[in-house]
Amino acid sequence: MAEQDARDPDHLTTTTEQGRFCVAHCTCGWRGPARRARSQARTDATRHESGCWRG
Repeated sequence: MAEQDARDPDHLTTTTEQGRFCVAHCTCGWRGPARRARSQARTDATRHESGCWRG
């Protein structure tokens, strides 16, 4: 049996490269700060998906 994705479909994040920076984006319109460290941009995205930054 296939595992189901438990993430909220309204809050799916990705990261994109912008020059020397990496930025996290969400399908809800949220955008994280530009980070030099990709790992920090991924952390921003994870925190957003888990609800830490939602209003």
